Amino acid sequence: MSNTQTLTPHVYWAQRHGDVQLRVDLCDAENLDISLQENTLHFKAQGHGAKGDNEYQFTLEFLEPVLPKVVLHKSTQRQVNIKVLKKEEVWWSRLTRQEKKPLFLAPDFDRWQDESDAEKELHEKEEKRINKISVESRIRKDPYLGLKKGYLFMYNLVQFLGFSWIFVNMTVRLFILGQDSFYDTFHTTADMMYFCQMMAVIEIINPLLGLVKTGFFPAMLQVTGRNVILFVILGSLEQMQSKSVVFFVFYLWSTIEIFRYPFYMLACIDTEWKLLTWVRYTIWIPLYPMGVVAEAVAVIQAMPIFDETRLYSLPLPKALGQSLSFSYTLQVYLIIMFLGLFVNFRHLYKQRKRRFRSRKRKAI
Repeated sequence: MSNTQTLTPHVYWAQRHGDVQLRVDLCDAENLDISLQENTLHFKAQGHGAKGDNEYQFTLEFLEPVLPKVVLHKSTQRQVNIKVLKKEEVWWSRLTRQEKKPLFLAPDFDRWQDESDAEKELHEKEEKRINKISVESRIRKDPYLGLKKGYLFMYNLVQFLGFSWIFVNMTVRLFILGQDSFYDTFHTTADMMYFCQMMAVIEIINPLLGLVKTGFFPAMLQVTGRNVILFVILGSLEQMQSKSVVFFVFYLWSTIEIFRYPFYMLACIDTEWKLLTWVRYTIWIPLYPMGVVAEAVAVIQAMPIFDETRLYSLPLPKALGQSLSFSYTLQVYLIIMFLGLFVNFRHLYKQRKRRFRSRKRKAI
């Protein structure tokens, strides 16, 4: 049943020199309609207030001019918080133009400040800003910063183009040939994959030179692990090159990298695309373990071939036998691979949490 009477929620207010903060006591607010017109704030929403579940609204005409921009910075199950920016950073003697305070309006004592407290806070902020500028002016700027960013941008661009070529090539062949494309993946894309993975060694060197903040150990684990699969398992055994597992290894690698490298490219020019950031920090969650499983399958399939060909076998004294098969080394490598999965997964997950936590703080 609709109410003909206009219902107003309880509204609590506080101010700083630069803004006015309103807290609307309305639970589970929906259909929010907040606007500023000619220095007057209009609020309308559906929610649970003092009169139960109803539509609530109110209007406030501010004492002094405000910017025509409402910042709805937080809406929770219990309340709606609104920030209105003052046109001039001055202290108001009251909130509304009318001298008589509306019945629904009350001070927000949790956020309330006297003018002297606000002056002190403003002074402290100004001191911090001046100190920060002073410190930054004393720090010697890196004269080679532009060169370093240019080098990192070009490196990530080359890697992006290389892995994109692999990804597109494999995708097109998959649509045209179907499952038959699995068996000649190595012969059609190996040269480009060799190039990209040899280039990837730079990612181990960059942290050592201080060019990137990425840890040395995670980069070494990933690059070394991939190069063992590519050069030792697939590159040295012709029998492995026609197996379908090659398709899955290469496809998973390239899918991850076509999002990772553009993200790093944009970081070099201090730019961020939120969707790309989300994909870069999310897509690895399923793909990275799947890639390690595909690599493990390749290792397991290669073991009997190393036993048969005795390739890379370790010579032993005659009393102990002729040689030690390289497959024993691969068994140890499998254990290291899954330990590396755990270490890298933990590192990447922490990195993801830090990234989105910092973005959330900026949004608030």
